Amino acid sequence: MKFRKKPVVIEAMHYHGGNAFDIISWAHTGRPPEANSIIIMSFNQALEIRTLEGQMIASVGDWIIRGVKGEFYPCRSDIFEATFEKVEQCQLKY
Repeated sequence: MKFRKKPVVIEAMHYHGGNAFDIISWAHTGRPPEANSIIIMSFNQALEIRTLEGQMIASVGDWIIRGVKGEFYPCRSDIFEATFEKVEQCQLKY
């Protein structure tokens, strides 16, 4: 059997190393402090992300994705570019 991924619109930010606080602000807006999903790690400018599957590390160059249920996870740039394309502004629901 073969399957095709359903088209969904997600929000994402590209982590370039200098925008860690912008990503954290975006991820934590409207969420209680105990639900903090993204934490800065001091070595190699990595970000620790609490995902539905457990802790994951985002490195400089990765994309941080907000999934369809409001969850966050990192995605390598090459995988992101092969999987997603930019869309015009639309109303997101989650």
